[in-house]
Amino acid sequence: MSHSTPTTPEKAGSTGLPAMGQAVGQETFYPRLLLLLQACVVQQASDMHLVPDRPPLIRAAGQLVPLPNEEPLTQQDIQGVLISLRTCGDDRRLGLHGDFDGALTAAGARFRFNVFRRGGEACIALRRLDDNFRTLPELGMPESLYSLCDLPDGLIVVAGPTGAGKSTTLAALLDRINRYYSYHIITIEDPVEYIHRTAKSLVNQRQVGTDCSSFYDALVASLRQDPDVILIGEIRELNTIRTAITAAETGHLVFATVHAGDSVGVIERLVSVFPAGEQDGIRRQLSLVLRAVIVQQLMIADGPSSPVAANGRRRRVAASEVMMVNSAVANLIATGKSSQIYSSMEVGTSQGMQTFDQDLAGLVALGTVSEGTALTYAKNPGVFRDRLARIRANPALARRGQGVGENRLRKVG
Repeated sequence: MSHSTPTTPEKAGSTGLPAMGQAVGQETFYPRLLLLLQACVVQQASDMHLVPDRPPLIRAAGQLVPLPNEEPLTQQDIQGVLISLRTCGDDRRLGLHGDFDGALTAAGARFRFNVFRRGGEACIALRRLDDNFRTLPELGMPESLYSLCDLPDGLIVVAGPTGAGKSTTLAALLDRINRYYSYHIITIEDPVEYIHRTAKSLVNQRQVGTDCSSFYDALVASLRQDPDVILIGEIRELNTIRTAITAAETGHLVFATVHAGDSVGVIERLVSVFPAGEQDGIRRQLSLVLRAVIVQQLMIADGPSSPVAANGRRRRVAASEVMMVNSAVANLIATGKSSQIYSSMEVGTSQGMQTFDQDLAGLVALGTVSEGTALTYAKNPGVFRDRLARIRANPALARRGQGVGENRLRKVG
């Protein structure tokens, strides 16, 4: 399939879903909140933190710094922000659990947020989301991952730490499916981040806490809603993992996220949730339904070829690990020989596989990331150095068709 211009996520007000924060008019927002969100957009910050008695903080190019020319936030400011956000999420959780999530569109951008209590006071963390669905090369991810969108069924897991861009990568993949296939896509998220307009597919997005009570309940219900593709914001609880595997077994294409640092970690995390007596069976099931694991990490692009913005900040670049489940990998998963999976990945580049250390070596060879920074993220420094030496001897090994130089740099933060 040929690539086309990525689409723009639907703006607030177009779907009429208050649960996603779209029915809230900007005139109802606390005035200072609107000004702060506008400043976040102007500063191209990825995150903003609002804490009583301190100036607002933003994360720009991965660094947490005070928002310029802003006075400390008063208790009145925090209360005003809270009143604005209560209509954009399930604020009942604040009293019951001490925090709640939500999402909103304002200042020409979409934000997700978490409100939490600290020492009896409320604090707010907001994350700015991309204005557009970006292509995989623009995100610094291998273009070959688009092939996953053509699969008829199976489980695809995107992993990495918080803030690594998992939701953005999933949004790019779902947008691709939405534009090319006549499918029914159901997403279960907490909160809904990127809003997908119905294009060629029918897209229904459900937010935990407002549209449904839990990931598990919504996932069970989704199997009665004639889905082709199901996205689960996060799978971490036994029943949700079991049902996701069942959905993949019964002819659905399932996307999910997991907090894990590498591909083997994803497998072990999914298996370890189950009682010891069930783990061998779960490994066998995973070996049959798992199609791919994508793990990603963002780091400062501090290499000699990386541009420095006018404000002195550097952008961030994505490094990724990709495990495609072929027959060899499936056998290793089924037999519990996870430690041998990396050997298969290192020789599986023709099938779209790569380890973190391979990708880091490519970034250093291209001058995008410094060798010192890459070493701090390398899983095995010896393997990383060996791969880097091989690439320097044969520079063509650094180019895998996933975008190089400026194209691999994140457009935000």
